[in-house]
Amino acid sequence: MRKQRGDGEFPFWRVFALGQWLILLALLLFIVFTLRGQDRQLATSPLVDTPSRSSDAGQSGGSAISLAQAIQQALSPTGNARVAIAREMALQAKARGQQARAELLPHLDGAVSQSSQTRNLQALGIELSIPLPGFQPPRFVGPFNVFDARVSVTQQIFSMSSVRRYRAAREGWTAAQAEEQHARDSVATLVAKAYLAVQRAEAQAQAASATLTLARELEDLARKQREVGTGIALDLTRAQVQRSQAEQALLQRETERSAARLQLQRLMGMPLGEGMVVDAEMPPPLDDLPALDDALATALREREDLRAQQARQEGARQLQSAVRWERSPMVAAFGDYGASGNTPANALATRAVGLTARLPLFDGGRREARRSEAAAKQREEELRTRDLRQQVELDLRLALESLQSTRSQVLVALDAFQQSELELTQARRRFQAGVSNNLEVTRAQTTVEQSRVARIDALFRYHIARIEFAFASGRMDEGMQ
Repeated sequence: MRKQRGDGEFPFWRVFALGQWLILLALLLFIVFTLRGQDRQLATSPLVDTPSRSSDAGQSGGSAISLAQAIQQALSPTGNARVAIAREMALQAKARGQQARAELLPHLDGAVSQSSQTRNLQALGIELSIPLPGFQPPRFVGPFNVFDARVSVTQQIFSMSSVRRYRAAREGWTAAQAEEQHARDSVATLVAKAYLAVQRAEAQAQAASATLTLARELEDLARKQREVGTGIALDLTRAQVQRSQAEQALLQRETERSAARLQLQRLMGMPLGEGMVVDAEMPPPLDDLPALDDALATALREREDLRAQQARQEGARQLQSAVRWERSPMVAAFGDYGASGNTPANALATRAVGLTARLPLFDGGRREARRSEAAAKQREEELRTRDLRQQVELDLRLALESLQSTRSQVLVALDAFQQSELELTQARRRFQAGVSNNLEVTRAQTTVEQSRVARIDALFRYHIARIEFAFASGRMDEGMQ
């Protein structure tokens, strides 16, 4: 007989079953809200986030390199091709100088010959006439053997034309050496500018990433205020638009960063696409500025292109002098010593020693034409030197003015950036407190982004001006500091 439950007995099994259903329902709601939050995060996240992180990892996986190391790599034998070409041209000029010097040194030759010869005496002007009846003088002799072993030497004693040509070739070598150094300075300038461009691209990419982070925070804030009923849909839409624009800006900055790195690697002579990390940021501007007069005196003394042009002018003057000296006599000594005979066994020692003098008289006007050409070449080089001196002064003045202007721009941009950050902080507080909408925050955010980019660009232009001033003054070592 089954026991019946009393009316006052508590139904524990029903509570237990209800608890199980409540736990299951809570799990389902947790899963639903979790998936919804992930979908919302995917919808608000930029499509470039994952590629950007992988791109950063791939780019920053290489070794860190400073500006001095980048320039050193570009100037190495395996670096920039322009430096290698200038080095080869200097070696060619040195070889031409050695060729010109060879005309002033002794020329020593040696020769050994063994021949079997026949001769027609009448062809040599030899006609024998012997008054003997029945005797016919020979017209053909040979074959007979001739052996000769000889050493000969020649030495110019007086030839001012050869001396002047050697001096002109030596000035050409000096000019080529200066051109090589000028090419090294030019490549160092290009590498320094490309290095600064990478630094600017890195800073702009970081600034774009910071702007995107701020845009996401503002979007989350607008969404939360809307959910709690203190915000409106327009604020959320405006924040989403701002976040989308920040994503696009980050994409563009990352592309510019990759392009700047490739340009730097190309100038350094490195394999394209290798991982490379530059210094974190550009240093602040210097306090002191050089004086114009001191910098101009340094430039006229240290500029390698001006030094090369002055050497070319001196070479043209020496060449004109060499052409003028072609009218003077040339005196040379000669001598030879050796053994001659029918065979080496019966050869006897023979010698010849003497002096020779040559005086040019008339060559159809060729010498006068060369003299006119050399004089015109000298006048051309003088004009080039004068023009280059003016260009050096112009470059220096423009570089100094740019240096002064960009330094002031950096200070102004830094102050504007600090003021825009303060404005953004105040606008965010007002928005969080519900005093204003996020339009004020969006405007302040845009101002911060623009001022941040302006500060980076101003600092970049300042350091570019520093590099150009160092190059214009002929002191690239100071531009690398």
